[in-house]
Amino acid sequence: MISGRIGKAIRRVPVLIVALAVILTGGILVSAPPALAQEQGGWSLRDLLFPRRRERVAPPPSNDTVRPRKKTRAKAAQRKEEPQAKVVEKGEDARVILVVGDFMASGLAEGLDTLFAQNPALRVIDRSKGSSGLVREDFYNWPAEIGGLLENEKPVAVLVMLGSNDRQQMKVGDNREPPRSDAWTKQYEQRAEALAKSVEAARVPFLWVGMPSFKTTRMTSDMLAFNDIYRSAAEKAGGEFVDVWDGFVDENGAFISTGPDINGQPVRLRADDGINLTRAGKTKLAFYAEKPLLKILGLGDAAGPGPVSAPAGQPAIAGPEAPAAPITVDRTPPMLLNDAALDGGTELLGASAPTPPETGLPGEKLPAEKLLVDGLASDASPGRADDFSWPPPPATVAATGDKTTAITP
Repeated sequence: MISGRIGKAIRRVPVLIVALAVILTGGILVSAPPALAQEQGGWSLRDLLFPRRRERVAPPPSNDTVRPRKKTRAKAAQRKEEPQAKVVEKGEDARVILVVGDFMASGLAEGLDTLFAQNPALRVIDRSKGSSGLVREDFYNWPAEIGGLLENEKPVAVLVMLGSNDRQQMKVGDNREPPRSDAWTKQYEQRAEALAKSVEAARVPFLWVGMPSFKTTRMTSDMLAFNDIYRSAAEKAGGEFVDVWDGFVDENGAFISTGPDINGQPVRLRADDGINLTRAGKTKLAFYAEKPLLKILGLGDAAGPGPVSAPAGQPAIAGPEAPAAPITVDRTPPMLLNDAALDGGTELLGASAPTPPETGLPGEKLPAEKLLVDGLASDASPGRADDFSWPPPPATVAATGDKTTAITP
């Protein structure tokens, strides 16, 4: 009886095991997230007996262990810009430099502020209009408005920079002309010349700063054409065109966003949009205009040492220091193997043969002529390196005391 019960219990063991496996498996499937079930593609007995290996997902690092990638650190270093220079207080009678144009002119004014930050006698006034240009006269008419600005600010120099907003249709008469068409270009040239002549009429020296390259190829091509127009307009009105193109392109003439600053160090010059300038780019833009501007102000190389004379009512500005006097360097003249003085003569080969001072016989060939023409070497001087006589003559040393003198001919 007992054995029969034990046998039944033993026979029920596999059934219990299978039932237990089903219960456990069902619990696993129920508790598994939908994403895991989809990833495994369903359940099978093989999964129970031979579980699949899943990739171990590392926990997210804490804030203490997060480190930027090397590329990110390099990019952050490129974007790190120099701290702003300390600005000294400008004098009440400081000379005014007026900057007009679009948003690029605003960057130029900021760069000039950086360059002249420690000069109390120069003040930069920014009167740019970010969205202005020469096309939309209905928004802002520079040829008509520049006269009033010059009268109010009374600058000693004017810098003009615009054109980045002018790649658009222009109303010419009753028609709207596309950019850089024949009618568009002709009207644009007239407006550029009108702006330059308005500055000339006020008898204020001015610089027209050209446009740099941009990220888009078409915009860069348009800026090249615009710069030719600006150069012509400035020169016709007695101004000077400042070409900044080479400072913002590589050796192949292509646009660059990172390049050397005014100190030659690699920095980021342009923003991510390929249009706007960084602080270093603005300073570099002003660096190109600095030299011709100082020339206008009387602070260039022609100014000479000492204070620079200024117009009535304006403070004098110290000019550059006088350069040190050049050092006279005595150099030994070069010696030629075919020099006539080596043979005691005064003429080169081919001239009439002089009378040798050694023999006094007319027509006798010189030692150099014997060597070059006849191939006959002269007798070696005793003790010289080419003296192969045997036995060698005793060395003769001139008695010169404790000093050693050089051998002179």
